[in-house]
Amino acid sequence: MNAVVPHTHAAELDRLSQLAEDVVARARAAGASQAEVSASVDAGLSVNVRMGEVETVERTQDRGFGLTVYFGRRKGSASTADLRSESIQATIEQACAIARYTEEDACAGLADAERMATDFPDLDLWHPWAASVDELTELAQRIEDAGRAMQGITNSEGAAVNTGSSLGVYANSHGFLGRESATRHTMSCSLIAGTGGQMQRDYWYDTARSTEQWMDVEDVGREAARRTLARCGARTLSTRQCPVLYAPSVARGLIGHLVGAVSGGLLYRRASFLQDHIGKRILPEWFSIDERPRLLRGQASSNFDSEGVAPSEAALIREGVLQRYVLGSYSARKLGLVSTGSADGPTNLVVGHRGEDFQAMLQRLGTGLLLTEVMGQGVSLITGDYSRGASGFWVENGEIAYPVEEITVAANLRDMFAGIRAVGADVDTRASTLTGSILVDRMTVAGE
Repeated sequence: MNAVVPHTHAAELDRLSQLAEDVVARARAAGASQAEVSASVDAGLSVNVRMGEVETVERTQDRGFGLTVYFGRRKGSASTADLRSESIQATIEQACAIARYTEEDACAGLADAERMATDFPDLDLWHPWAASVDELTELAQRIEDAGRAMQGITNSEGAAVNTGSSLGVYANSHGFLGRESATRHTMSCSLIAGTGGQMQRDYWYDTARSTEQWMDVEDVGREAARRTLARCGARTLSTRQCPVLYAPSVARGLIGHLVGAVSGGLLYRRASFLQDHIGKRILPEWFSIDERPRLLRGQASSNFDSEGVAPSEAALIREGVLQRYVLGSYSARKLGLVSTGSADGPTNLVVGHRGEDFQAMLQRLGTGLLLTEVMGQGVSLITGDYSRGASGFWVENGEIAYPVEEITVAANLRDMFAGIRAVGADVDTRASTLTGSILVDRMTVAGE
């Protein structure tokens, strides 16, 4: 099969830019007082193998176009995946028709003109890979073979390699035009150990803007195997209270709950347990979180959000104190504040640490639970109540003793945040929240 041919970068962006600016002008000519357009082209190739054989090959080529118009404070939106002239015209007419009949909303409208981004440095996000199906297949087979070769692995759920690229343009009637391009490449493996009722499974993956950043291909399979084998012989626990160490891959979920509770949608609805907490200490005095939207090759790096506003290059938490909320223009107006460039949520969040590696964090934990997986939706950002199904490892005197499963961890997020004792330097770089392991001083662990 033919290789994936990356987008003709500049030419495609020029075409999308011209289209977006033309549609904004046509929407204004149709009577809209304000208009904004987003247009994108995504391409990708994915190969999945299982037991050495190709299971699926998926090639994607998607186009998207969205238009929002405002007639005063009345809003209408329409979208299409068809960029032909007649489809675009129909989309303009649909958006305008919707806006003419919607209710007025005093907070509706484009982000303020003076908030538009003006600086667009290269964030090094564009690293296209013209890989063929055969090349991706060979890599996936190497990943799976490396994992299956480890003694104790009895089966495989497969390995996958994906490559994708995305071009996007946003334009509005303030005269703003922003262009972005990015690539993402991912490889993963999921394996099984044991038989019958004693089977365990686990997985591992790596994802990056450039394949140069990938870990060794075979190491993905080996790490998936190591994690799977480590779960064998898992037990449950009696109900107790103990310290809990969140491994980096689940620690970022804790930060996600914090971000959700200080985001505009919940705040203007007065549905957050952190309502009215700007300027208040909610974490230990040494704790910090900084937003870094311009990290080179960052997982969520961007020069502007989906409203054209530059994301905040600023602290979210400083010395344990909440410095600001996470706001787009609509929620900011609802709260009488200004946008933080977070219409799509925050960009890269960097959680501060004191340089302690994973082994040092286990020593800090002493005797307690190392949490490696959480399940379920038992988190209320209204009350802060937290209860999740979980699995991981019981640790005694700083050493992993045995795997545990079929347990529940519970507490209140307010107490959990205040009770964080340490953050590790074992940072997981595969996500936009860059945090190491997080040690919480006390939670209820329920099992038998």
